[in-house]
Amino acid sequence: QAQLVESGGGLVQPGGSLRLSCAASGSIFSINAVGWYRQSPGKQREPVAAITSGGIADYASSVKGRFTISRDNAKNTVYLQMNSLKPEDTAVYYCKTRVSSVDYWGQGTQVTVSS
Repeated sequence: QAQLVESGGGLVQPGGSLRLSCAASGSIFSINAVGWYRQSPGKQREPVAAITSGGIADYASSVKGRFTISRDNAKNTVYLQMNSLKPEDTAVYYCKTRVSSVDYWGQGTQVTVSS
């Protein structure tokens, strides 16, 4: 069973930056793709970015060019560097991975972009 823990959220002004971390128990990240998702109040959870075990990244069009996903397999951690943040980026951010056809989610970390 996998456990994921997100951290790094907080309050930031528009145009600012944050780096989120998603740490996993065990070595699951080295062999599995990992995704970041976000959910705003009243909206469905949406994908933000994903990275394969080989390091190939993909992004939602709304964050492309501003966010960067990366992974450190030695630390079993995946990161989401968020730059040029906008108020519409405000949401709870979750990471997810799939192990043996089972999805595992972290508890989420709140990101608030406001002046």
